[in-house]
Amino acid sequence: MASLLRGSRYAWLQCNKYVDFAYVSLRSMASKTPVGFIGLGNMGAPMAKNLVKNGYPVIANDVFPASCKELQDMGAQVVDSPAEVAEKADRIITMLPSSPNVKEVYTGPDGILKKVKKGTLLIDSSTIDPEVSKEMAVAAEKMGAVFMDAPVSGGVGAASTAKLTFMVGGVEEEFKAAQELFTCMGANIVYCGQVGTGQAAKICNNMLLAIGMIGTAETMNLGIRLGLDPKLLAKILNMSSGRCWSSDMYNPVPGVMEGVPSANNYQGGCRTTLMAKDLGLTQNSATNTKTSIPLGSLAHQIYRVMCSRGYANKDFSSVFQFLREEEGQ
Repeated sequence: MASLLRGSRYAWLQCNKYVDFAYVSLRSMASKTPVGFIGLGNMGAPMAKNLVKNGYPVIANDVFPASCKELQDMGAQVVDSPAEVAEKADRIITMLPSSPNVKEVYTGPDGILKKVKKGTLLIDSSTIDPEVSKEMAVAAEKMGAVFMDAPVSGGVGAASTAKLTFMVGGVEEEFKAAQELFTCMGANIVYCGQVGTGQAAKICNNMLLAIGMIGTAETMNLGIRLGLDPKLLAKILNMSSGRCWSSDMYNPVPGVMEGVPSANNYQGGCRTTLMAKDLGLTQNSATNTKTSIPLGSLAHQIYRVMCSRGYANKDFSSVFQFLREEEGQ
């Protein structure tokens, strides 16, 4: 029924170029129909679990089948390919590492668009090039589907506790229909504009995050070298004008905070290789728009060097450890 309504709406929009608000309302009411979820890594797995906890039947797929086990134990159905997900669900969320992964999952031989039903809502929460999001939207439209980019911020902790921030690009009426899913996984859902604007917001955020993490690591390292206790220094920073997310919520110094990657040998969280990838996207966008980002470019360089020095699979806050090792400590 939901699929039929979606197909009818798509044809109606194409002919009339305006919005069937009654249809959007009907889709919003079709709450507990199956939701597809592709990509069950550090971020995708807890996001999909929160959908299950909220009563949604989840159809899951990941390139590494072992990643699906916990979700399967919670009652999700695991299938062999993105195309099979598209056969079984007309709302699909993807959370993938990079632009090439997104292209493969959507347009590859066993991709979503090989079996997608007309009117299907496709939500990509990966962090990728905004131009690739636009390409996927065009490809989806040709198949009668609707594509939205909805990257997230907040890290693994926020993904686990359903407190992510979603930055959403796409048709505004579809954003309204998709909010019921976003609210199961996040606390802040922001409509940014047309397809690609969600990704634009995300890469800007991640550039600032990387710069802030490097600055926090340098500051903590200097303070320790000057004889300050790291917990005391962090306390002072967090009640002063230097306070930032990296110092207050994700401190990079081992022993300062519990429950963050620095307390677990920098395991979990956002891998350095992914931060380097995101900064590469920022660099490309800056080049294309002729925008000067000297600190962003330097952050990109630092994280690329870290990847070549054995930090690729550690959390990006390991920049503190990298700086200490560079000093021979």
